Amino acid sequence: MKDLYVNRKYSIIAFILLVSVAIIIRLFIIQVVKDTYRLSADNNVLRYVTQYPARGLIYDRDMQLMVSNQAAYDLMVVPAQTGKIDTALFCRELGITMDFFNERLKAAKIYNRKSPSVFLKQISAETYAKFQEKIFMYPGFYVQPRTLRKYTKPVAAHLLGYISEVDEALIKKDPYYKMGDYIGKLGIEEAYEKDLRGRRGVKIFMVDVFSRVKGSYAGGAMDTLAVQGSDIISGIDYDLQEYGEKLMQNKTGSIVAIEPKTGEILTLVSSPGYDPSLLVGRIRSENFAKLQADTVFKPLFNRAFMASYPPGSTFKPVNGLIGLQEKVIVPSTEFGCSNGYHVGSFTVACHSHFSPLNLKDAIANSCNSYFCQTYRRILENPRYGSVAEAFDKWKSYLDQFGFGKKLGSEFSNELNGIIPSSSYFDKWHGKGGWKALTVISMAIGQGEIGTTPLQMANMTAAIANRGYYFTPHIVKSIGTDKRIDPKFTEKHIISIDSTNFEAVILGMEAVVNGGPGATARSVAMNDIIICGKTGTAQNPFGKEHSVFIAFAPKDDPKIAIAVYVENAGYGATYAAPVASLMIEKYLRDTISVNRKWLEQRILDLNLVDSIPEIEAEH
Repeated sequence: MKDLYVNRKYSIIAFILLVSVAIIIRLFIIQVVKDTYRLSADNNVLRYVTQYPARGLIYDRDMQLMVSNQAAYDLMVVPAQTGKIDTALFCRELGITMDFFNERLKAAKIYNRKSPSVFLKQISAETYAKFQEKIFMYPGFYVQPRTLRKYTKPVAAHLLGYISEVDEALIKKDPYYKMGDYIGKLGIEEAYEKDLRGRRGVKIFMVDVFSRVKGSYAGGAMDTLAVQGSDIISGIDYDLQEYGEKLMQNKTGSIVAIEPKTGEILTLVSSPGYDPSLLVGRIRSENFAKLQADTVFKPLFNRAFMASYPPGSTFKPVNGLIGLQEKVIVPSTEFGCSNGYHVGSFTVACHSHFSPLNLKDAIANSCNSYFCQTYRRILENPRYGSVAEAFDKWKSYLDQFGFGKKLGSEFSNELNGIIPSSSYFDKWHGKGGWKALTVISMAIGQGEIGTTPLQMANMTAAIANRGYYFTPHIVKSIGTDKRIDPKFTEKHIISIDSTNFEAVILGMEAVVNGGPGATARSVAMNDIIICGKTGTAQNPFGKEHSVFIAFAPKDDPKIAIAVYVENAGYGATYAAPVASLMIEKYLRDTISVNRKWLEQRILDLNLVDSIPEIEAEH
């Protein structure tokens, strides 16, 4: 009896354990397996659609719209949700090949089977409208609304920049971006990307097995709103920019114009340029490749920031200023010139003009001899222990003007230019093995000096301001609170007395408004006093570059400008007319009747062979 009781006891325990295990397994199935299945089902019926914000608009200084947005549509795919479809009909509806279909679907599966990725970028509104009616036939596919850039005029490509799709390297660097996103490249678009891009949102939809939207998930409670990007007001004068690009058609070179009192860039022309619309839409990659392949005219190359030229005679006002500040000359100091600067058998040639000259007349007549003698006095100044020490002092003044370094504009492709230090010449000639005559070509802006058009325009603005400048910048204000980077409102003071600037400015005034021998008399205007300086920059690869710097009006400067026309010869021939027309256009908004002949001469001038045209998509 006792054995029977024990056996029954064990049987009951075994039964209870068996039932407990069954219950545990059942609970596991309910709570884990079914929950997992339910989550999988939810993922199949929920679609997360990114809401891309409208990118901020870009205006010119007078609130003229430069860049806006236009609607576009990306066809997205979630490979895990796709099934058997009529691929021939699908391809015919979208105008793509079967090979393209297979390649894109394969790439999407490799990227992530369960996440959406772009299958076909930027389909037209017409194609979208037709395809949307039949999208239920293609499970796993849906349309993602986007915006593309739209340009009011076919100008200003180098200063505006463009929009490009992000790559994997950038995504790893900045987790904000994901595949299919776009980002600003170069110019304003890159510099102010975080302001312009806004903030993405997301909408969650319920869809059936045919990819048909059945409504918002949870009544839209889980959705997040997209926030539009901030609008930007630039310092650019859009009409002046357009005019500058017309003047530089069929020419190679650049124009940079700055408002001296603020440092705002009024115009930035790099020629040859391109229509910014070329880099919009599905043709962007093809057109970018064409522009990049043009190694003759280099339309993608921003000459205003990236080209380094010897400044030539436009550098003479700076050496005059340093000479005055170092007290090795005074405005009345005279030097003779007999067609050049002669030391024994050594000669720096000069053109014929009256002699001797004081500082004002030396600037007006662009006398090489005067500035060679001034420069030699700077470097042989007995205040310093050696030529090298005096040279480094000279270089310190150039540093204050912003030469030999990036000025700090918004542009990532801005280059330093070249101003060598004394150690550079120590390396080549040995310490103490060189003297003033070794580097005398720098007296007239030649030799080892390299400057960008931006740096020359900035130097001109500093002279116009009588001794200070603001970092050149494109943007005037950002967003509704009109903010700007504080560094653009900081004055950079040059340690040269303002009275010395006045002496040099008299010479620059005489360049345009002086008597016989003044190098730019042909561009003088009756009621606008232009202060300028011509230059002819040596070019080892061909004809010299025509250079001109100027500001106006003399006593209340509103524009400072640097113009480079490559392979065009003397500064007075082409660069000076371009600069004077730009100044008149900006200050008067029109070209006077008695100067229309000059305008037409520049517009008709062709200094290059035919530039290949690339069609924009319309």
